[in-house]
Amino acid sequence: MALKVELKPHERIIVGNSVITNTDQRARLLIDGENVPILRERDILTPETADSPAKLVYLAVQLMYISPDPQTQHGTYFNLVRDIVTAVPSSWPIIEGINNNIMSGDLYRALKEARKLIAYEDKLRDQYKATHPNGDVSSAA
Repeated sequence: MALKVELKPHERIIVGNSVITNTDQRARLLIDGENVPILRERDILTPETADSPAKLVYLAVQLMYISPDPQTQHGTYFNLVRDIVTAVPSSWPIIEGINNNIMSGDLYRALKEARKLIAYEDKLRDQYKATHPNGDVSSAA
């Protein structure tokens, strides 16, 4: 089944191992292929923007998703999730969902689950800020 993508002016998208940058006008693409990783710019994290534990997990899953050999990222990923579950045991159900998708080879779904981990981390951070208005948030999640 083909994927229809509409790109804003100058928006980028990753298709396979290529970055495609749109020109100065909106564009519609029809992408047809099997098991080709596709990421829109808004879904891409870089090492510079992965500034929290959950975002680092997302980045590791993203690298698995776009890599021809996803297993090269497994060590990094599992070290990161071990640290998160140790610090925040309540994150386990989300981590388990990510793990199940990674192990079954559905890395796109694992990426979607990793987004939930970022949202959960944000929620915990917001709760911490609400109860500790003058506290340091860097250790909250």
